[in-house]
Amino acid sequence: MIFHPVLNVFVLIILVGGGVFVTVRNIITAPTGARRWLWAERTLLVLLCFVMLLRPAVPGGQTQTLTTNTDILIAVDTTASIVAEDWGDGQPRLDGVRQDVQSIADTYPGARFALITFDAEPVLRLPFTTDANALMSSIDVLRPEVTGQSRGSSVGIAAQLVEQTLRSAAEAESGRDRSRMLFYLGDGEQTVSQSVESFSGAKKYVDGGRVLGYGTAEGGPMKITTGRADGEDPGYIEYQGANAMSVIDKTNLKQIGSDLGLEYEHRTADAEISLPDAPQSSTNYSEAGSTGNVTELFWIFALAVVGLLAFELARAAMMIAGMRGLRATKAGER
Repeated sequence: MIFHPVLNVFVLIILVGGGVFVTVRNIITAPTGARRWLWAERTLLVLLCFVMLLRPAVPGGQTQTLTTNTDILIAVDTTASIVAEDWGDGQPRLDGVRQDVQSIADTYPGARFALITFDAEPVLRLPFTTDANALMSSIDVLRPEVTGQSRGSSVGIAAQLVEQTLRSAAEAESGRDRSRMLFYLGDGEQTVSQSVESFSGAKKYVDGGRVLGYGTAEGGPMKITTGRADGEDPGYIEYQGANAMSVIDKTNLKQIGSDLGLEYEHRTADAEISLPDAPQSSTNYSEAGSTGNVTELFWIFALAVVGLLAFELARAAMMIAGMRGLRATKAGER
């Protein structure tokens, strides 16, 4: 048997030792047998808590971990327009982005994922990892750039970083027959005067993926992003006295898809996402090794603790009810 104590063992011994001392002393000094049994039960309760906090376990079998030979890079637009409220029933586009990234993670289990976000500057938020939970945690905390600091951005500003990230992955895995997929998620709205940067340099490193577009031709208003968490509603971005409206630019998104050799898909809340099959070279799962496994036993002691606590609560409730009945009887006699 092995143990994984939640606190230092010496600290647990000091804490539990005090409780055992008190209960044993009351067993010795109890005036009746019933009281001795009650304190004996409480001693057992303390000891069970001690064993539970030691987290006993027994060595188990071996768990096989599987990975696929696919690297998936996800590039997400985090400009102010990504929170334009024209996704579904007035939700921000970012809600759709989060749902679709979850679908990507679910569709390609065992792949390595990396995340790039871009607004005024592109940033590699998550290097390649097989931890899909880390990917979703990064997506869940995404926020658009602070409105007051926005100076406009290009939907192709991440082109160089995308190429660099994919090239590095290709060079690191040279000769291992790994494939790479790219998913670009954005609305295509260019807010600077320059032309959209080309993604064609990354094409040779891409074996599949999609360009996913969000937004509507009618557009949606955008909440002001302050970067503060004070709970106050900052209102909407305004232009010439009215709410500024962000509209999707499918032309730019299709051009990005053309540069990369990927299909473009317009996303709406009422349609299921259509994801491509993983490249053929990535369909075979390979064993990445095995990790030691253990069978936890603390839950057995936890159940016993719960049972004894339930007994104590029931006993206390009966005593309270008895005392109330006694007071009612005395009041009636008066």
